[in-house]
Amino acid sequence: MSTQMTTRSSGKHIPSKRKSIFQLKGKWESPLAGYLFISPWLLGFLLLTLWPMVQSVYYSFTKFTLLDVPEWVGVRNYERIFADDDTFRVSLKVTLMFVVLSVPIKLFTALMVAILLNKKIKGISIYRTFIYLPSLIGSSIAVAVLWKNIWGIDGFINKLLNVFGIKGISWISTPGTALWTLILLVVWQFGSSMVIFLAGLKQVPVELYEASSVDGASKVRQFFRITLPMLSPVLLFNLVLQTIGSFQMFTQAFIITKGGPVNSTYMYALYLYDRAFARYDMGYASALAWILLVIIAIATALIFASSKYWVFYETEAGKK
Repeated sequence: MSTQMTTRSSGKHIPSKRKSIFQLKGKWESPLAGYLFISPWLLGFLLLTLWPMVQSVYYSFTKFTLLDVPEWVGVRNYERIFADDDTFRVSLKVTLMFVVLSVPIKLFTALMVAILLNKKIKGISIYRTFIYLPSLIGSSIAVAVLWKNIWGIDGFINKLLNVFGIKGISWISTPGTALWTLILLVVWQFGSSMVIFLAGLKQVPVELYEASSVDGASKVRQFFRITLPMLSPVLLFNLVLQTIGSFQMFTQAFIITKGGPVNSTYMYALYLYDRAFARYDMGYASALAWILLVIIAIATALIFASSKYWVFYETEAGKK
């Protein structure tokens, strides 16, 4: 007690000898400390991602129905897929059509909305929040069910058309329009791409627009000569993300159309699901999954290979 009073009365600060866990010497300076901190993620990756992938590779070369012991059949699953499986070709065609149509429309919509929201007006943050909201709930089952009712024979769209004397159809039950209802639903979820575009627009120097305005450049010319080139790396990033996501499209097709009518919305992921969990043909489904992975890898590689012709990277020297 007297020692504490003497220390306080003297007015001198005596540094504490205690150290935090990050200041300790010895074992905490070892590289093993880093692995210890990331061990929860590392354990989850090894058990829930890497190991299932290794198993999937093995199962793709087997006949496996979940009820029996896997039987090694070599490349027979792959031979059946490419030689005899008409459903595989149909689902791949539908998926490719969906990717080619939905990705450009979604990115164009996201970019246009991002340009509109890149304004200094009162309450702009509130507008951005409400516009981004569909991306938070758009992939949910509830929204898919709602979308199915909207485009049904007695849905909101047909009721709106009836006001103008136009007789509607069952949009989700007609082969020519069913796929477009899914495309519109995906395009409606443009929020994530819009936010990324908006962040890219914030990095475009205002001086470029001011200088071009002095030279008499129109808004359209500024868009193609300034905005698009400066946003090309961001566009590449969004294009890769959306392409990969579109190839894996499943929930909306499963809930809204279940692949119909006449297989017009029978996505590749939906066919994979049917093989695995409806027919319990896990070996065949694993082969389908790895084929999809290769297709996505090829599509991504083609995008990156073409990027050297349209993506602009500005260096410190101001050169490409």
